[in-house]
Amino acid sequence: MDQIAYIETPVSKLRGVGEKKRERLARLGIHTVRDLIRFYPRDYQDRFVRRTTALLPDGEKVALVVCVTAEPMLYRKGRNASVTRIRAADDSGSLVLVFFNQEYRARAYHRGDWLFVYGTLRRSVRGVELIPEDVERVDPDAPPTGGLYPVYRSTEGLSGREIQKLIATVFPAAIGEISEVIPRSVRSEKGLMPLQEALRNVHFPSSAEALRDARRTLVFEEFFTLSAGLTLLRRRGVSSAGIAMDAVDLSPFFASLPYAPTAAQLRSVNEALADMTSGAAPMSRLLQGDVGSGKTTVAAACAYAAAKCGYQTAVLAPTEILAVQHEKSFSRLLSPFGITCALLLGSTAAKEKKRIIEACEAGEIDILIGTHAILEERVRFSRLGLAVCDEQHRFGVRQRGVLAGKGADSIPPHTLVMSATPIPRTLALVMYGDMDISVIDQLPPGRKSVKTYAVGEDMRLRIENFIRKTVAAGQQAYVVCPLVEESETMEGLRPVTEHFEHLSREVFPDLSVGIMHGRLKAAEKAETMEKFRRGEIQVLVTTTVIEVGVDVPNATLMVIENAERFGLSQLHQLRGRVGRGGEQSYCVLMSRGGESADARLKVMCDTNDGFKVAEADLAQRGPGDFFGARQHGLPSLSIASFSGDMRLLHDAAAAAEGYIEADPALVTEESRGLLQAVRRLFSDVSSQDLFVTL
Repeated sequence: MDQIAYIETPVSKLRGVGEKKRERLARLGIHTVRDLIRFYPRDYQDRFVRRTTALLPDGEKVALVVCVTAEPMLYRKGRNASVTRIRAADDSGSLVLVFFNQEYRARAYHRGDWLFVYGTLRRSVRGVELIPEDVERVDPDAPPTGGLYPVYRSTEGLSGREIQKLIATVFPAAIGEISEVIPRSVRSEKGLMPLQEALRNVHFPSSAEALRDARRTLVFEEFFTLSAGLTLLRRRGVSSAGIAMDAVDLSPFFASLPYAPTAAQLRSVNEALADMTSGAAPMSRLLQGDVGSGKTTVAAACAYAAAKCGYQTAVLAPTEILAVQHEKSFSRLLSPFGITCALLLGSTAAKEKKRIIEACEAGEIDILIGTHAILEERVRFSRLGLAVCDEQHRFGVRQRGVLAGKGADSIPPHTLVMSATPIPRTLALVMYGDMDISVIDQLPPGRKSVKTYAVGEDMRLRIENFIRKTVAAGQQAYVVCPLVEESETMEGLRPVTEHFEHLSREVFPDLSVGIMHGRLKAAEKAETMEKFRRGEIQVLVTTTVIEVGVDVPNATLMVIENAERFGLSQLHQLRGRVGRGGEQSYCVLMSRGGESADARLKVMCDTNDGFKVAEADLAQRGPGDFFGARQHGLPSLSIASFSGDMRLLHDAAAAAEGYIEADPALVTEESRGLLQAVRRLFSDVSSQDLFVTL
């Protein structure tokens, strides 16, 4: 057996890495030495030594070399609290080092010791104090000058300092095995660093300029690899021709609607129909619209046109709740025209499932709506002409490919993918560069913006009274919890089962309170939602299972527990479950606060614009977490930022497109590193199987 390369060595084989540390590293996505080398600092601290303490402003982070001028003093405050104060000085004056709950510091240092300290300077009536974050004993004849100090992400039980030391340990042996990813021709044209030099300077920067150039190289490399991989995927799905449907008069459909469609809806329908009738290529269109903007009506209009031309439509939804909602909506809109709809779920009884599958293959069903059950091999269509994917980010490239293989006469169906998660333009460029985009940027007339408030635990009684007042007015409320049950690793979060018991028994014993979560059986979830729609349940305590697709216009209040635990886009999706009728609606974000949480939740309070929320969410969390669970087919990035590195993204995407034009299969020697990097980047997403022959 060939010996494994050092860079592929599991971290568990490294000296000093036991089982617990291995598990903690795994939580950060670090499994091998390669992962360590590619685990980039999240920030840098300026630790260049200053020698003018007296002139430094209050609150600044500083690096100093000081001499201890008196023996440390330890002050205990009760049984569990202590303060250690150490007087020290440099050339410009004296100061006191202050350590909280670190009694060992009083024994570690003595008068005459020279220390390198880094921390926050604080001025008070007692003089100059420094709260150290880092302390090292140094040689007074050769004190360190400091530098740019990398700060790494940490996890419970594993500090960033420990990760830094581990990287420093493996780096000398590992760096020689790092292969270039960006082809030499591209690297030369763009003026990028050699990869080994870039990695050395991102972990151990020799100067601010070297760090800047190293980061630019690594960001470009990451975007270039991502763009190359997505370009390869798109080219494999290209078809030279599409189904040419006849032009259809949609006036009967629009006349049957209980409301006048918005100009944005009509524009989106016309854009889709132009694709469906051209015959030049299968339609590949992303329909973006904020929650409640009327995307389902646009999809139904396209399905109406397909049915009138003799073609079937498949509607793919990520959850059974959303699939059921779509079946009701499509049936309500299209059954008056004799267009038949059917619902196929994983939970559908075997006998009924067999009947639906046979009817679909025989062409007796015009629109088949369902979950992943539609993708099963035994589900066949007579003449599939249109595929609608709702909440596209929950499906990978492969699922779209499966639907494409079910098209009529082996021609891929026209594809319309809908997203109620507004996707920032930059991210859409990368994820859906092969798609045309239609945007519904208007809400139906009469809709009011949802008033949103972020509050703390001290407001709980008032919020409970607000729920009661809402119900007394004949309306309904959601209470959303982040967990189904108590979790050992997420203490302090309200589990839905426990909160349901508390609300139903102690707070609202006189109201009808229901519970909904993903572990309930499909029939139980359907029954609960139906009771809520009918108003038999007044307060629904639920998890995020109601995030998309649930439409109960009488629900006007949503209270979200532990709101600081959710991404902004997910909060916006949840908020979209209210405000769907004519009454003023409210969303209350219950939070334990904190500077970061308060800043994030303020975005929700300041705007109802989903695109502004999405931009803020992307900037704060990055694309890997932008959609919550990693189901969207987009790999996580390690150093690049979709919000801060837009120019490099465009540059790298154009370079990748041009490079693959010249080497479509990445078969040249120069492309070997890129091919390996593409495989690694896409190794944990649903599209990986499309790379197996590369």
